[in-house]
Order: sequence, then structure tokens, then C-alpha cells
Amino acid sequence: MDVEPKENSDLLRKINTTETNGNLNHEEQGGPPDGGFRAYAVLVGSFMTNGLVFGVINSYSVIFPVVESYVQSQNVTNASSRASLVGSLAMGATFFMSPLSGVLAGILGLRMTAVLGGSIAATGMFLSSFVVDNVSALYFTYGIMYGVGASLAYIPSLAILGHYFKKHLGKVNGVVTIGSSIFTVIMPEIMKYMIGNYGLDWLFRLLAIFTLGMAFCGLLFKPIPFMTIEKPIKKRGFKAFLKKVINVQIWKIRKYAIWALSMPVALFGYFVPYVFIGAFVKVNFPLSNAILPLQCIAVTSGLGRLIFGCLADKPGIDRIFLQQISFYAIGTLTIILPFMNLFGLVVAISLGMGLFDGAFISLIGPIAFQLCGGAYAAQAIGCMLGLAATPLSVGPPIAAYLFEIHKSYTLPFALAGISPIVGATLMFAVHYKGFSSNRDSSTSNGVPTQSNAISIERSPSGSLLRREEIYDQSTL
Repeated sequence: MDVEPKENSDLLRKINTTETNGNLNHEEQGGPPDGGFRAYAVLVGSFMTNGLVFGVINSYSVIFPVVESYVQSQNVTNASSRASLVGSLAMGATFFMSPLSGVLAGILGLRMTAVLGGSIAATGMFLSSFVVDNVSALYFTYGIMYGVGASLAYIPSLAILGHYFKKHLGKVNGVVTIGSSIFTVIMPEIMKYMIGNYGLDWLFRLLAIFTLGMAFCGLLFKPIPFMTIEKPIKKRGFKAFLKKVINVQIWKIRKYAIWALSMPVALFGYFVPYVFIGAFVKVNFPLSNAILPLQCIAVTSGLGRLIFGCLADKPGIDRIFLQQISFYAIGTLTIILPFMNLFGLVVAISLGMGLFDGAFISLIGPIAFQLCGGAYAAQAIGCMLGLAATPLSVGPPIAAYLFEIHKSYTLPFALAGISPIVGATLMFAVHYKGFSSNRDSSTSNGVPTQSNAISIERSPSGSLLRREEIYDQSTL
């Protein structure tokens, strides 16, 4: 068997190992560099990708009234629901296609997948500029095409971070995901200006140029090279290919399975405030700045990503429990939002929602790496977001339908706030001590690694936030 350098373009294949002096060594002998020019270039590329993807999606509340007015002018029923579905499809497609992004990352590599995604998203946005008055066409160009492309660019932007950072992965994820917060603050102002002066069609053309930047950022996502040992005999055939691509190993990690299945419940009403908070302000506070609450969410979301990203790197901190706290806070604030009779209180609640929104987002990547290992991270994140796609997509149209019936946002916001609380409660099963058995050890592409199994037992200080490190050498 010859040893030769090889780029880790296939994230889903089995990691080859050798034994030296009786010790098991992984092919990633050097580990993530945790610094250097290329690492920081990847950091910037991931930052920009996250900003461009969610800066557009989160700012749909600016586009929503314009699309709604086009639909109303055509005397179509349920105009609000139809207009909200355009933005919901973009968010839903971004997450629904996440498993495919993980699969393509394993076949094409992270870099090619991200470039392909940026190109598709830019094409969809450009085509949208020619069909601004056709909501059915926007379902495909803005909702499906942009969403699919954004997904193919977004998942590699998270997965690549584990190849370059380890010690400060939580902090790095916080910095990267703050990109969406910064862009969500800036993008509504740009959108408002473009719509007011040039129209929705030229806004979409400008966004197409911005979106093309994701393809250029994807060129930076080259996994680090390392030494591999080629096996003399490799299994071939369609069945072997499916096992390589459709990775069932992550679902054998019970902690991951519980976490991944709880997230769709928690995210059912997540997108509702982003779509309707502007309309809520216009209805209840007509003289106030309708986009200010959205910008407040974005600002403190960025702050939350930095704070909780750094906190996640602290030894012994239970990242999943931090995410549960975030969901409880988001749910509670969403429920009480429509009962506020002062615009200042709406702004204050928006600031709180943003802080904990940033917390839960910045913890997605570190939790996936913690539970499944770096080699499975792309598909672990992708599968979880894929499961969350349907709840994310149907939440806003249901909220719009309830508003059309009751002519009030009280019930839509209240129901949207219940789902994060229920999802966070389900996550307590992850802490069940019985899941710290050998069968649940995290592995990296079939190779035994140390797992950060979380025990519900309290530390000597009595804090549930601390996790017990368990080192296990058993495979799945």
C-alpha cells in the first residue's frame, strides 16, 4: 500500500487509519490548523456566504407588501398567504435541500458544491426580476431556485470551518453566523431604497449580483490536505455507492437523532416574526418605523452569536442546554410580542429575540461536530435542516391564514411562540444518562473517537450547564 497526499474532497467516505506503535492514528494527523492565511480566508468566505444567504431571506418582510399588492391587484383570494409563501419557500428550500448539500459535498467536494449553489441562486434571483407580477413564477424562481442554490452554498460554509478550526470552533461559528445579522441590518435599507426608486425588478437584479458573490466565496472552501493510506481492495457497485452517499451512521448516534428530530418542532414558528413583524407594526403602530424591529433582531442576533459562540468554547459547557435556553426565551418573547401596546416595548422584545436567535444559530455547527464528528458534520447539519424545512415553510402561510380570518396577529404570534418551547422541552431527552453508553459514542467516519457524551449528572458546582467528558473507544 502506498501512502500519498490526497485532498479530503469526499467528506462522507470512510477515514482510513493505520496503527503505529500499537496506537490508532487517524489520517488527519495534524488536525485543524486553527489559524493561518487560508484558515482566515475561509472564515471570511463563510462569513460572506452566511450574510448573503440570510440577509436576503430574513429581509423578505420588505418585499412581502410589494408582492402582496401585486397579488391583490389581480383580485386573487388569500393574497397575504400567497405572498408570504414566496419567502417561505425560499427559507424552506434552503433547509429542505440541506441533506442534498451534504451528499453533494461528499461527491463533488465542498468547494464545487458551494460554487454551484451560488450560481443557481444568482440565476434564480435574476429570473425573478422578469416575473415580479407573477406570484406563481416567483414560487419557482425566488422560492425554489434561490432556496436550492442558497442551501448548496450554505452547508459547505459551515462544514468547512471544522477543517480549519478546532479549539475555537464555537467562537468561529459565532463570527461566521454574525454575517447574516450584519447583512440583515443593511439589506432592508437597500431593498427599501431600490423598491422606492427603481422598483422590485431592479432590486432582484441587484440581489442577483450580490448573490453571485457566494460562488466566488465558495472557491475558498478547499479542505486541508493530509496523508491517506489507500486500501488495496475497495467495494464497488450501486449498493456500496449508496452506503457511501446516504450515510445512516449519524442516525445510530441517539443523541444526534433526538436533537435533530426536536429541532423541526422548535423551528415551526421561527420564520413568522421575520415575515410579519413589519406588517404587525404597520397595523398597530402606523406612525412608527416598520423595519426597525427587524433591524433590532439582526443587531442583537449578531451580538448573541459572538457571546454564545465564545461561551460554547468554554470547557465543560453543555451546548445543547444553551440552545434549549435560547428556544425557551425566543418562544416566550414571541408569545408576548402581540400584546405590547407601546412601540418601545416591541423594540425591546425584538432586541431580546435577536440575542437568543443568535445563540441558537451559532450553536448548530458546534453541536453537530460534537455529536457526529467533523467528517459527518456536513450531512449531520444537512439532515437536521432538511427535517426543519417543512415546518419552516408552512409556518408563515398558516400565520397569514389566521390573520386573514381574525384580522389580528395575536394568535399567529402566540402559536409561533409555542413551538420553540415544545422543541426545547423534547431536547431534555438528549441529556438522558443512559445514552452515554458505548453504543452512542461519536465516531468520525466509522473510526472510534472520543465523544463528548453529555450526562445529566450535575457537576460539583451543581450546574446543569457543565457536561461530563466521556472517552469511549467503541464504534457504532
